[in-house]
Amino acid sequence: MSVIFAGQSEAELLALAKLGESESFARLYDLYIKKIYNFIYYKTLNQAVAEDISSQVFLKAWQKLQQFKDGNFGAWLYTIARNAVSDHYRREKEHTNIDDCWDLSDKDDFLGRVDKNLYLEKIRFLLAELKREDREILIMRFWQDMSFQEIAERLDKQEGAVKMACGRALKKMKNKIPMAIFILLPGIINICKKMN
Repeated sequence: MSVIFAGQSEAELLALAKLGESESFARLYDLYIKKIYNFIYYKTLNQAVAEDISSQVFLKAWQKLQQFKDGNFGAWLYTIARNAVSDHYRREKEHTNIDDCWDLSDKDDFLGRVDKNLYLEKIRFLLAELKREDREILIMRFWQDMSFQEIAERLDKQEGAVKMACGRALKKMKNKIPMAIFILLPGIINICKKMN
């Protein structure tokens, strides 16, 4: 799909950016920054980290632009973003300072939290049985509300293959947990980001 900017297609902007024209790259940045940021944010759930990694992604894309061959520029950016998120989690281990924890209030729904945590634990187990790419497809489809075509472009796959992968992943889970809980329960995205 070719996007037009003031008479210039994405391919033309890429060609000009490869020649060092920063304004053309800035237009590509404007086109993709929100999508890349959202992708990273859903994997980290931290605004500052997502902003930092997003800037790293576009800096790396600018530095390595000569290495980009003909293909889907958006998919290439998502690959850089996915790798940057993986690098982030490799470098950063989660540490929770005991002083940062909040006391439980009297209004805390303890039983509700226990019930939710039991579902989350079951979902964590079910998601662990899936391939990494299948988990990413579920994230993009259900939490980022992306179409199958958009997911296929991001993963550089055929739309039919993405639909089949999503269907197989859901089929593996559907007899073990209600799909409404899987899709709507807060905290599932945290499970997915830790597994990726």
